[in-house]
Amino acid sequence: MSKLRRSMLFVPGANAAMLSNSFIYQPDALMFDLEDSVAITEKDTARLLVFHALQMPLYKDIEKVVRVNPIDSPYGKLDVEAVVRAGVDVVRLPKTDSAEDILEMERHILAVERKCGRPEGSTRMMAAIESAQGVINAPEIAKASPRLIGIALGAEDYVRNIRTERSPDGIELLFARCSILQAARAAGIAAFDTVYSNANNEEGFIHEAEHIKQLGFDGKSLINPRQIELLHNVFAPTRKEVGHARLILEAAENAASQGLGVVSLNGKMIDAPIIERARWVLQRAEASGIRQ
Repeated sequence: MSKLRRSMLFVPGANAAMLSNSFIYQPDALMFDLEDSVAITEKDTARLLVFHALQMPLYKDIEKVVRVNPIDSPYGKLDVEAVVRAGVDVVRLPKTDSAEDILEMERHILAVERKCGRPEGSTRMMAAIESAQGVINAPEIAKASPRLIGIALGAEDYVRNIRTERSPDGIELLFARCSILQAARAAGIAAFDTVYSNANNEEGFIHEAEHIKQLGFDGKSLINPRQIELLHNVFAPTRKEVGHARLILEAAENAASQGLGVVSLNGKMIDAPIIERARWVLQRAEASGIRQ
């Protein structure tokens, strides 16, 4: 089973307190931010804080992502130099509009890996798509580099770009979500959804989480630790789903042992995609538990 990346918790890079104790929340990944949550006057301080946080022993077992500033900004190259030297697992590139954006970031990462002695290719990448141009180019972006673990939607900049605003049902994001998901799946990488910005609205958050799970997303960026358990519970299969998956696999094993080419359960034919999905449900239950 591929690595679980249901939850990626944003941690502002200039917040020393959060950088020192965010490991206690146990998301699937932590995303230290050097971009939008950091004021221009704090960019250098945040970069130094994140550099040290990446090397803390208490973070060694957690996947660490850093959202750097755009490479063509005054801070992007300095960010990449610092976080790659510090051993970051994944560099998140914001505002990705084209495959060339990915290739340019990759060239800088490779140069730093060579300078500091990290194995070439060991720094992974993910790309945030935050504009109409990026959505249109999502298929090329998703295939631009073998370093890419996934592509993500950045909704706030995207809705500004298409001249609308976010709504409770998220209809304005449907095209972008589907485009990014299709591009990711075609490239064999993960798809991540955007943040839900109202941390006090648990009902709305769960509604959105169930929506993106149904679409097929692998996970979601989070802004508050309280959202981690809520999200993991949404992604966990129900007891009924787990029971049904076990029955399917039992039926498939019985048919195989009898040399039967056709598998059925309660009169319904079971084919390879259904068997594969049953295995996936049990793997998900093993990793996430059963939904409460």
